[in-house]
Amino acid sequence: MHGATRRGLLGATLGLAGLAAADRAAAQGQPPLTKTASLTGDRLLPFHGPNQNGIVTPVQAHTYFAAFDVTTTKLADIAALMQRWTEAAAKLTQGLPLGGDADPAQPPGDSGDVLGLPPSRLTLTFGFGPTLFTKDGVDRFGLAKHRPEAFVDLPRFVGDQLAPERTGGDLSVQACSDDPQATLHAVRQLMNLAYGAATVRWVQSGFVPGYQPDVTPRNLMGFKDGTANIPVNDPDALNRLIWVGDEGGAWMKGGTYVVVRPIRIALEHWDRMKLGFQEQTVGRHKASGAPIGATDEFAKTDLDANDEDGNPVIAENAHVRLASPETNEGAQILRRGYSYENGVAMIAERWPPWRHVLELDAGLLFVCYQRDPRTGFIKIFDRMSKFDMMNQFVTHIGGGLFICPPGVRPGRYLAQDLFEAV
Repeated sequence: MHGATRRGLLGATLGLAGLAAADRAAAQGQPPLTKTASLTGDRLLPFHGPNQNGIVTPVQAHTYFAAFDVTTTKLADIAALMQRWTEAAAKLTQGLPLGGDADPAQPPGDSGDVLGLPPSRLTLTFGFGPTLFTKDGVDRFGLAKHRPEAFVDLPRFVGDQLAPERTGGDLSVQACSDDPQATLHAVRQLMNLAYGAATVRWVQSGFVPGYQPDVTPRNLMGFKDGTANIPVNDPDALNRLIWVGDEGGAWMKGGTYVVVRPIRIALEHWDRMKLGFQEQTVGRHKASGAPIGATDEFAKTDLDANDEDGNPVIAENAHVRLASPETNEGAQILRRGYSYENGVAMIAERWPPWRHVLELDAGLLFVCYQRDPRTGFIKIFDRMSKFDMMNQFVTHIGGGLFICPPGVRPGRYLAQDLFEAV
């Protein structure tokens, strides 16, 4: 073929693949691929909208969560920080650098470590911790009267081993994208913009292994995670279970609540358990993801089924039974968890001979959204913390509850209605 080149043929092939991906995205209600998209870099997700992005967005491959302590004593400084963060987020999610022309006599406005890289479906989701409203009984910024009734302090659950240095925070931000450097870059810029108003309290990165949009990802225990989740393409379910209505006050309508918890998993011990025991613990078959006694991953979980001896097919203390809406008066949460791995750490074993040993500091960065944490995470996890068979392998080591304000309209900044109401 005269004039044909390998690069040209490859370009044509990628172009057809890109169009096919765009058609699939449109069918799934996702933003279409941009004209400059490739199979590696891809879509731009809008920052502005009625709800914050990164909540019902199709899950990206990487996340970086950061909680901040406010250091200023002035509400105006926090409002100014929200303005800076809003402006920065609108640029970062579109792949635009922060700052103007480089001035050799000044620090650069952007660290520059993602120059030439696509934004990779970057989203930024912001939150406020309970201590921003009241801390040690003190209304620090005049916000206490605007704290929604549902925004309670998380109780201490059975088995919690929350390390103070990995727990709480006045502010939070979660970056998600399909590129780990784009994800870290975004939070790094927000950290820089917070200088003088807030400092980082704790952070945690995470990943979804081998993620594909139509395939339920597996956690580090080897089981599919998120099979029976709230459908994000069902507006009625989202309005009923995720988005806050009039009960949260005008400034909070369209927002939600997020619980974030790093959960360490004793992988070395889990890996030595028999397959049958692992499946009994979870309540699902490991390979297929189907409920015990079924073959299809998405088959209805039959909690009333008994074996030939009259015993429940799905154990009374199996994870899926205790997490099921059928056993929690209909309570549901939108799970959006990530696996994490922090190397190794000296950990006190809970098995004989009860010694301190180096083990993987790895597990699940549990993230869930709900309209009301009292009827969501708190209701579900109160029972799970007491009876879940999985508790012998997992330990909640930190985290917090944060209120996620609604999305931002162009020309406004995050939670502007709240700050103007004070």
